[in-house]
Amino acid sequence: MTAIPLRITVLDTWDEVRLAVPTGMTVAEVKSRALDAAQVAMPPGDYLLKFRGAEVPEEATVAEAGLVPNGALIVLPRRRIPAR
Repeated sequence: MTAIPLRITVLDTWDEVRLAVPTGMTVAEVKSRALDAAQVAMPPGDYLLKFRGAEVPEEATVAEAGLVPNGALIVLPRRRIPAR
């Protein structure tokens, strides 16, 4: 199985996490690893992962989701943050 590099911005910290992940890894695992790397303590289920503006299904693999090498993804809370 090949690995591809991904750039993932975690909205809670605005950290960009760089991960090399196998194409057979699920999107849920990618999201969890990104949150761990950014040291976010909230449960991964409270977050979603977006690619090119659309939510990526968590049960899909990296290959099935169409993620590309060095693709820019974002992890953000499922619930909207109120503006002040």
